[in-house]
Amino acid sequence: MDTRSIQEIDFIKRNGLLPVIVQDKNTKDILMLAYANREALDYTVKTGNAYFWSNSRSKLWMKGEESGNTQKVTEILVDCDSDALLYLVDSKAPACHTGNRSCFHNLLERNKLR
Repeated sequence: MDTRSIQEIDFIKRNGLLPVIVQDKNTKDILMLAYANREALDYTVKTGNAYFWSNSRSKLWMKGEESGNTQKVTEILVDCDSDALLYLVDSKAPACHTGNRSCFHNLLERNKLR
């Protein structure tokens, strides 16, 4: 497995915000999708807690700062283009604000796929 430095991450291509897929490191469940700017990534690396950028609130936020459902990041993977991230996390609580374990709990109707 190759490694990348934070300096190699391409924040410019995505207007300063990278998509971050959050995956449970044990179950491999996809828990959520959020966005990180450089500051959020720096805080995540420094603290080990998942930080993201909220467009709707125009501020940095730590996952679980209000709910207590924090995510400890154990590993960060960078995609081949250096413009998307995957956080592998220890997550013992729901990731979704609805109380569901994953934000991906709504099935698109089958006939809508055609």
